[in-house]
Amino acid sequence: MIVVTGGAGFIGSNIVAALNEAGRRDVVVCDLLGCEGKWQNLRKRILQDVVPPDELMSWLDGRTDIEAIIHMGADSSTLAQDGDDIMKRNFRFSLALLDWCTTHQVKLIYASSAATYGDGAQGFDDNMALSYLQELRPLNLYGWSKHLFDQVVATRMEAGERLPPVCAGLKFFNVFGPNETHKGPMMSLVSKYFPAIKRGETIDLFRSYRPDYKDGEQLRDFVYVHDITETILWLLDGYRGTSLFNLGSGQARSFIDLVGSIFDALAQERKIRFVDMPEAMRPRYQYFTEANATRLQAAGYNRPGTRLEEAVSHFVHTYLDTADPYR
Repeated sequence: MIVVTGGAGFIGSNIVAALNEAGRRDVVVCDLLGCEGKWQNLRKRILQDVVPPDELMSWLDGRTDIEAIIHMGADSSTLAQDGDDIMKRNFRFSLALLDWCTTHQVKLIYASSAATYGDGAQGFDDNMALSYLQELRPLNLYGWSKHLFDQVVATRMEAGERLPPVCAGLKFFNVFGPNETHKGPMMSLVSKYFPAIKRGETIDLFRSYRPDYKDGEQLRDFVYVHDITETILWLLDGYRGTSLFNLGSGQARSFIDLVGSIFDALAQERKIRFVDMPEAMRPRYQYFTEANATRLQAAGYNRPGTRLEEAVSHFVHTYLDTADPYR
């Protein structure tokens, strides 16, 4: 049996879908469905149980049929301000799962984040050496909570302490794809801008405040969620060990490229204008992110990612521009 925490969320529900599509019916989701329509992310799925997060540890007690826990559950808002709540949900819950998986020797694949890299001044190297991790400076509470947990795993590994047979932390970059509707303002720009572009409207992008980047040419590593789920299926079946892995496309692309791909997928004229960035954002705004996939490739995963234009086109035509946008 495989447990997916955060399994009704964006990435989590896509993992559940990929497991079902691979023939796995022994999937348990740990999540709160709430009132935002998250249940629709699971409407097509076969599940053995849906367990609230506060009940998961007692639900796991005494079980011997768990093959893996894929831990995606967290408050993923980069705007979160409640430090105590973040520590409870993102850090201490992860610690409890790490301890349980270690005791029972169950695979643990967990969500770290590219937010742990902060402004990128130290690069985007998924190096798990504690000396490297200590140099990173996340810019928000969410990124810091993920960074703390990465350091716990690294500390135990370097001390030679026992860990799960698979303990893989995944540093997600800018992921987009189906099942984002419930995220509201935190959804990807593809999901956010699609309806306006479909209506023929002009899209606003931030001006640049650095001379080495033109307006709209700030760069991000945009990665399709289908590539993420393919990687996770491979980790479940083809990997053993403890590591951090960047999960991105490996190629930084501009916001103009991203938004332009939506216009192109809908055969619409590109209508883009540039607006001022809020002053509060300017000091901490990232102008460049790009995943270094060297370690993942060295571990044996060599499947190429989907090119941005192909990914956006697939997302638009298979999901967004249909009567049923859910995977």
